[in-house]
Amino acid sequence: MAFSYTNKRGVTYFLHTKVTTTKTGKTQTLYFFSKEKKVGVLEAVPQGYQVSETVNGLPVLKKA
Repeated sequence: MAFSYTNKRGVTYFLHTKVTTTKTGKTQTLYFFSKEKKVGVLEAVPQGYQVSETVNGLPVLKKA
């Protein structure tokens, strides 16, 4: 089951991840929220992160 977060306005978002390669050749893991389930959906918040909400109601991940 995918990790979902419902913000203060009642909109549900799903947590996703994507691994990319930078121009220098390093791999970088990106975490993002989406209103729909897509490829790369996560089951839980990664260790060391917590979900926070911006003033506009968008969920973001912050390091704990």
